[in-house]
Amino acid sequence: MAGALDDIDRQIIALLRDDARRSFQDIGSRVSLSAPAVKRRVDRLRRDGVIRGFTTLVDPARFGWHAMAIVELETEGRFAAADINAAVAGHPEVAAAYTVAGQASAILVVRAEDTAHLEQVLERLRETPAIIRTRTAVVLSTLFERPVA
Repeated sequence: MAGALDDIDRQIIALLRDDARRSFQDIGSRVSLSAPAVKRRVDRLRRDGVIRGFTTLVDPARFGWHAMAIVELETEGRFAAADINAAVAGHPEVAAAYTVAGQASAILVVRAEDTAHLEQVLERLRETPAIIRTRTAVVLSTLFERPVA
């Protein structure tokens, strides 16, 4: 079983979230540890599943994705989470999908080139027989996104 995170672990994670390419030496100088000690901590955090991977953040607009929407899906009957996943995972415009409690069965984050493309995506999603309704909120601007930790 993994141990609890201490303050130094949290500082290391924050520094890596700010710049995942930051060197262990640089991190160590900021948290008062040697580079090998930082590496051991990062290795432990990865092994324990606290750090699940490293990624590159890109600007969606640079890839032609200028529209974003939050889409609620309502499904009929006992359409399970695995069924929802199968129905939406094949749509490259779906950036994230979550099952939720409440009237909606799932919430999707959808990115599209423009509103016409968004409309096409919604039409394709509605082709799934068990999806009976979508409710869409088009995002006008992102005020902030707060990642974990």
